Amino acid sequence: MKTDFFKGIRDGIPICLGYLSVSFGFGILAVGLGLSVLSAVGISLTNLTSAGQVAGVGIIAAGGSLVEMALTQLVINIRYSLMGISLSQKLDGSFNTTHRMIASFGITDEIFAVAVSQKSVSPYYMYGLTVVSAFGWVLGTFLGAAAGNVLPPSLSGAMGIVLYGMFLAIIIPPARKEKGVLAAVLIAAALSTVFEYVLKTVSGGFAIIICSVIAAAICAILFPVPEEEEGEA
Repeated sequence: MKTDFFKGIRDGIPICLGYLSVSFGFGILAVGLGLSVLSAVGISLTNLTSAGQVAGVGIIAAGGSLVEMALTQLVINIRYSLMGISLSQKLDGSFNTTHRMIASFGITDEIFAVAVSQKSVSPYYMYGLTVVSAFGWVLGTFLGAAAGNVLPPSLSGAMGIVLYGMFLAIIIPPARKEKGVLAAVLIAAALSTVFEYVLKTVSGGFAIIICSVIAAAICAILFPVPEEEEGEA
């Protein structure tokens, strides 16, 4: 039990360090949109989703509705449910329903990647992995939010770009390998530009939903995944 927990902590240290720098940008962004330091930290403490949090604070700042918030988070974070299904094949016999529910909170892209590489995953390994990763995410948010209140606007704005740099680092490698991913990125970017400068009456949250769904639908038609690849996945 203890061995698995500390192994999870050890394996999660690189994630923690990565989250520390990225969430610094989120903290700056959150206070820049009018949230308090406590609110920014509370969001990071109860949500481990970088893209979801960025979209969420944008909706909060714009006074969006709860329905808009819920639909936006569903579209952005639905991939985590698929990761959970995949990871369930690695769980050992001690993973009962309660452990599954608790561990599901910590499934992110990075945590999933580390956990799924293990031969077998115990509850306490997941807890160690999640605790240290979440610590880095929350600490970085606090430091960024605190810095955003004291740094000059020009400097805090420049440092806030760290978060968007992470998004580019996520999409560029697969976009260079897969035409479908590249097409989805370009379509979503083009649609987002239209909503930003032409269809301004559509709120930011619904714009994200529409762009995501349309881009995914078009690419599913133009670049279908062969059945043999689906079976391997």
